[in-house]
Amino acid sequence: MNKNRFLFLVSFLLFLCVIPLQGKKREKRAVVRIETSCGTIRVALSDDTPLHRDNFLKLAASGFYDGTLFHRCIRDFMIQGGDPDSRNAPKGKLLGEGNPGYTIPAEFCLPYLYHWRGALAAAREPDDINPEQNSSGCQFYIVYGRKQGPGDIKKVRSMLQEKGIEMTSQMSDDYQMRGGTPHLDGQYTVFGEVIEGLDVVRRIQEVATDRNSRPLEDVVIQRMTVEQYGKVKQRPSRK
Repeated sequence: MNKNRFLFLVSFLLFLCVIPLQGKKREKRAVVRIETSCGTIRVALSDDTPLHRDNFLKLAASGFYDGTLFHRCIRDFMIQGGDPDSRNAPKGKLLGEGNPGYTIPAEFCLPYLYHWRGALAAAREPDDINPEQNSSGCQFYIVYGRKQGPGDIKKVRSMLQEKGIEMTSQMSDDYQMRGGTPHLDGQYTVFGEVIEGLDVVRRIQEVATDRNSRPLEDVVIQRMTVEQYGKVKQRPSRK
C-alpha cells in the first residue's frame, strides 16, 4: 500500500470515529422558559427521565401552568409550584392539593440526577399514602438548598447508605460547593435543572411567607413557553 493511500485510509477511519461523537454533541435537551412576576427562569429537561420530561412539556405547551403560583417557598430549601388550584386563589388559602388526575411513576436516576442547587424535581404525596413514590402529575419544585458542610455530608451519606444509595464524590463536592438538599435523593424524581435565572429562584425563596410557606405577595407563573423540544417526537400544540 502506498503512503498516500495509507494516509487516506487512516483519515477516513478517524472521520468515521468522530461522526457519532459529534452527533452526540449536537443532541439538545428540551428547554422551557418560565416567566414569573419576579423574573424569568429557564430549565432544561433530562432525557433520562422521559415520562417526567414529556409530561412537563405537554403541560407547559398547553398553558396548564399559566397564571398558577409558586405557592410554597422555603428559604434555603426550595420553591414549589404547579398547583392548578392556585390560579386566582384568594389570599391565605392553603394550597398544594391540586392535580391533573394522574401521577407519574418515579424515575430516579442516581448518581446522575440529584438535588443540587438549581435541580428541577417533581413533588409528590408522602410515603404513607404513596409507597411507590409516584410523582405528582403537575406539581414541581426548584431546589435552592444551602451549601452543605462536611458534617452534613457525613450524616446524609450514612442515611442514604441505609437505603442502598451511594453518594459519589461528585455529588459530595457539588453539595458542599454549590449547595442543595441531599436528604431528598432517592425519594423524589429530579428531571431537569435551571440553566438561566438561578438569581430569580434565590429571590423567590427569600420572600416573606405565611405559616404555610405561601408567599404573602403572590409569585405568579405568568407564562411557560417551550423553547426547544430536544428528542421529543410529538410536539403538543398550544390551545
